[in-house]
Amino acid sequence: MRQLRWQVVVAASVGLALALEALPSALLWLWAWRRRRQRPQREVLFFPSQVTCTEALLQAQDAGPSASLEGCGCSLPHVESSLSRLLRTLLAARASLELCLFAFSSPQLGRAVQLLHQRGVRVRVITDCDYMALNGSQIGLLRKAGIQVRHDQDLGYMHHKFAVVDRKVLITGSLNWTTQAIQNNRENVLILDDTDCVRLFLEEFERIWDEFNPANYTFFPQKRGR
Repeated sequence: MRQLRWQVVVAASVGLALALEALPSALLWLWAWRRRRQRPQREVLFFPSQVTCTEALLQAQDAGPSASLEGCGCSLPHVESSLSRLLRTLLAARASLELCLFAFSSPQLGRAVQLLHQRGVRVRVITDCDYMALNGSQIGLLRKAGIQVRHDQDLGYMHHKFAVVDRKVLITGSLNWTTQAIQNNRENVLILDDTDCVRLFLEEFERIWDEFNPANYTFFPQKRGR
């Protein structure tokens, strides 16, 4: 009986020693895994973007990093580009998308926004009253699809160019969401999930959204009393 107890003690001691020896490696792996999971999203895109096919992304159920760009028989290159990276970030929305854009005429980006709306993502758009009326603007199509749109009513331009995905990821930069800017202009877009930056841009969006409430429009200004 004593011999059996001794064998159990020895086995337990050996097991404990092995566990302690493996503990630093396990903790190191866990630390590295958590750091990878918590690594902030930082991406910079420069334009003009190479003209590539984005049809596969627009048809994919999940346009994440693993989604293939193949699958379309067109003659355009099926490779990654600044536009495809922007589309991937946009199509990653699952709950909400806030858009605050001076000009919006890109058919690919317009399709992406409509797809999100069809999938049940809450989409809200703020834009400039002058540029929304230009030929090729996507704003009319978004409104027709049932997406909420608000615009300014003053002399200054609504010149912002940013979007917030799921209230977590900020897309901002010099880029107007137009084919001209995407394919021809020298532009930049920054994509990041910095909590403080996202919060400040969301606050600005909500402030403008309230300010541009149609109930506050003055189509027929009241005459001043004498």
